[in-house]
Amino acid sequence: MILDKIFAKTKEELEKRKKTLPYDMLGRSLAANPFFPKDVCKALKRKEKEIKIIAEVKKASPSKGVIRSDFDPLSIALNYEKNGAAAISVLTEPFFFQGELENLSIIRRYTQIPLLRKDFIFDEYQLLEALVYGADFVLLIAKILSAKELKKLLEFARHLGLESLVEIHDKEDLSKAILAGADIIGINHRDLNDFSMHMELCEKLIPQIPNSKIIVAESGLDNKDFIKHLQNLGVDAFLIGEYFMRQEDEGKALKEFVKG
Repeated sequence: MILDKIFAKTKEELEKRKKTLPYDMLGRSLAANPFFPKDVCKALKRKEKEIKIIAEVKKASPSKGVIRSDFDPLSIALNYEKNGAAAISVLTEPFFFQGELENLSIIRRYTQIPLLRKDFIFDEYQLLEALVYGADFVLLIAKILSAKELKKLLEFARHLGLESLVEIHDKEDLSKAILAGADIIGINHRDLNDFSMHMELCEKLIPQIPNSKIIVAESGLDNKDFIKHLQNLGVDAFLIGEYFMRQEDEGKALKEFVKG
């Protein structure tokens, strides 16, 4: 399965990074240039009919290949911020999504809204990396983590001052997220095992999510009427990447969603 391949490659690459820059040295770089994460929950929690978008900086995907050939991550991020994004998601996985960790720090330098490090995170080292490079919150995928691992990573992220977007796709994932104490739960319509889409997931899973949680809908979102439908179900924010990346002006496309 493609998810297994991505996870295996991520583990292999992480071991190389740990040897190049050991944990204690990574921590020292943070001490030399302290970064204070922004209030992610405030940025994502919906107020009335406001449409909150986490706009994604995304060059490619395993299922679609290169999505944006003229890829300038900083220009895209600035266009998102200017046009009303609540937060920006930065893909940092290099092999299957053609992302770069350095893009996170470049974007952080010039933007003021919260940044999400979107990657396949399973190790505390990656959380420290996220903080050092300027993320305010991180993606934790319940599908690739045990309940114990998820809880440990959530707690360490909080220790660092980071929020976590815990991504789920089914009831088992949701149980893990709730037991681990997730505050922000992302319902991914895409099944990461085969990349099939299941757009009815929010209707099935939202009734089982405690009212106190912030809910984010992910994948396959390209229709404003559907977004409003999901809002009525209880979704607070929407993570959108591919749709914007295929537009001539991603900022203009974003503005069409957020202007109400």
